[in-house]
Amino acid sequence: MPLDLTQLLDPAHAAVLVMECQEGIVGGAGFGALGEAVQRHGTIGHIARVLAAARAVKVPIFYLTVARRADSGGGVSNCLLLALGRKGEPLLPGSARQGVVSALAPSPDDYVLTRLHGITPFHAGELDQLLRNLGVRTVVATGVSVNVGITGLTIEAVNCGYQVVIPRQAVTGTPDEYVEAVLTHTLRLLATITSVDDVVAAWQ
Repeated sequence: MPLDLTQLLDPAHAAVLVMECQEGIVGGAGFGALGEAVQRHGTIGHIARVLAAARAVKVPIFYLTVARRADSGGGVSNCLLLALGRKGEPLLPGSARQGVVSALAPSPDDYVLTRLHGITPFHAGELDQLLRNLGVRTVVATGVSVNVGITGLTIEAVNCGYQVVIPRQAVTGTPDEYVEAVLTHTLRLLATITSVDDVVAAWQ
């Protein structure tokens, strides 16, 4: 039986994951349609509310970012998404484009994990180990995009044994009708879909 939201979001065993909310992706200079959807839905503001509530009860926050070397060394374009990611100015490690959007700037106590390979954050990285070391059992998935990143993150988290909570207003993809279809027909089978208001209330 699934746990209720208060149990799922017990601050002692929860963490927030912020997926690819980077200047070069959603900050207006990256993928146009996705950036427009983020602005139209106010996604950044909704994520900021989740982060503020999490910090108030000392829930750890993980920023999951992607970067690419200038020479694309170690990277591969074995799918359309990764090939598209190679176009234009690269997300160079430490650059403004690679950084988290200013409205969601990490605090000193937050975790920032950057990958150079792959399309999901659990793959071959240290995210799972860090979460386990912190006693985390539930991850709250926020960010972009429902098309690939959030869906992939959710599947991987479930495979690793975590409960997943998705605050609906804190995730975005494109187009809107596709996002709703994925949430209804895929993600609700894997995660607890709830609202930002309910997550904030659980942490008050």
